[in-house]
Amino acid sequence: MSTPAAGTRLDPWHGSYAARTRGMRASEIRALFSVANRPEVVSLAGGMPNIAGLPMDRIAEETQRLLAERGAVALQYGSGQGEPGLREQITEVMALEGMNAHPDDVVVTTGSQQALDLVARIFLDPGDVVVAEAPSYVGALGVFRAYEADVVHTPMDADGLVPDALDATLTRLAAEGRRAKFLYTVPNFHNPAGVTLSAERRPRIVEIARRHGVLILEDNPYGLLGFDSDPLPALASLAPEGVVYLGSFSKTFAPGYRVGWALAPHAVRDRLVLASESSILCPSMMSQLSIATYLSTSDWRGQIKSYRQMYAERRDAMVAALAEHLPDCTWTTPDGGFYTWLRLPDGLDAREMLPRAVTALVAYVPGTAFYADGSGADHMRLSYCYPTPERITEGVRRLAGVVSAEQELVTMFGTSDARGGRTLDAPGPEQP
Repeated sequence: MSTPAAGTRLDPWHGSYAARTRGMRASEIRALFSVANRPEVVSLAGGMPNIAGLPMDRIAEETQRLLAERGAVALQYGSGQGEPGLREQITEVMALEGMNAHPDDVVVTTGSQQALDLVARIFLDPGDVVVAEAPSYVGALGVFRAYEADVVHTPMDADGLVPDALDATLTRLAAEGRRAKFLYTVPNFHNPAGVTLSAERRPRIVEIARRHGVLILEDNPYGLLGFDSDPLPALASLAPEGVVYLGSFSKTFAPGYRVGWALAPHAVRDRLVLASESSILCPSMMSQLSIATYLSTSDWRGQIKSYRQMYAERRDAMVAALAEHLPDCTWTTPDGGFYTWLRLPDGLDAREMLPRAVTALVAYVPGTAFYADGSGADHMRLSYCYPTPERITEGVRRLAGVVSAEQELVTMFGTSDARGGRTLDAPGPEQP
């Protein structure tokens, strides 16, 4: 077989790939996993839920019973839209956030990440505009990049998306003849910023999007994991016809099942089902029936409550350790979820510092991963969901040593300011 003319020594098929693959690149988080998962490294990087508290014996028994009684169904193909019984249960989960949804408008997906991909697939042509928070979830940015979209960031502060800034962004885009296809937002316990869109701002965000004719893509894996308060009403509860809502069982149960969903207006739902069928035929029946069994036989609300208590303790350990060891930094203090967003002292670059942090046996995600243009080098995302409180404290202590050494180098030799594009300044330790 002859080598394609446009190939290279390392990849003979280099010239044959679709143009959209040119924007693909490895996630900065995934690239860390091989190092961060070593037992001697304290990983403050990944957003892995701590599933140690799950009733594993009970889950094993229910799985065995499922296979014995319904194995012929669990191991077979299913509906492209998802198992009807599970879709009914999903509406009960969403009711906790004020949604009065119908099972017919739910599409079960292989994790909410697939739902993200499906929405992008049916809405985005090359060059289309997606408006997203600054910073924004790295996995969503990867999807939008793969579909060759142009991501335009809009500012956040301690109360989430800034309504006036969003209005100005959409107005500017319209004046430029560039209509945004949708607004992508993580309103609850934001990944990576840790902030939550306030109840007062939610109707304003919905009104602004409606006025500009822009769909809202509401990504909400953490909404039930608030530490001290009931869930806020979802944006989808305020504008069912103007929002596609994404949910997941990965954070409130277990990510290994890879079960998520999208709630969408009728016409959008139909296209999501068609796109899903052409991609995977149908989501795993075994996973769906396992989730359905868990929801019907276990105290899943009590399990979520225990998760909330555990993550609150770890959040407290993170904040206390930052206050003790990194007083020159500022950070967000989240009311739920998995992450805090830390700003480094002037002159420090989180991406350049990362190899030295890994050498010191601590890992984090540099802020550059969360901006479409690679800005945000003066920030890092720290995750407190997986390590124990003791490991969190030790990880922050190690990180403080790396930051201190970097500060000494900056003082001695100086550095260029690589912090361009910062939008969300984390509130300091004295702020809620």
